Amino acid sequence: MELPKFILGDNTDHPDAIYIIHTEFPRFIINLENDEVEWFEEFDQHDQKELETETENYIKQATEFYDREVARYED
Repeated sequence: MELPKFILGDNTDHPDAIYIIHTEFPRFIINLENDEVEWFEEFDQHDQKELETETENYIKQATEFYDREVARYED
């Protein structure tokens, strides 16, 4: 079974949080409420520089996924 690239997460201990889980490398969870990112990977210095430029793109993709999912629920 192939996992989707993004998964919407929920946790009643954090009712205001909107969690999006990114399942491909680099794996992470982002809370769209505050754009806080928790990485599941260990990065070397080369990866760290690449992440600095790509993080904004990951946040944009996660936000677009969330907006699409919410629109589908409303339909």
